[in-house]
Amino acid sequence: MAKMYYDSDCNLKLLENKTVAIIGYGSQGHAHALNLKDSGINVIVGLAPDSKSREKAQAAGLKVMDTS
Repeated sequence: MAKMYYDSDCNLKLLENKTVAIIGYGSQGHAHALNLKDSGINVIVGLAPDSKSREKAQAAGLKVMDTS
């Protein structure tokens, strides 16, 4: 059976003053990056220089860095 997690199960203090890198900005990366950002976590998104998702991530207010 699946286990459900709630806000009360999480300790965001563990990520305080840290940066989380999300590699890719597809359906999963997009959701994870925005959820973390909305939770007050510093997030950067790693994308290929020619990624079609680059403008979307930047428009969402995320810092984008090149992967190589």
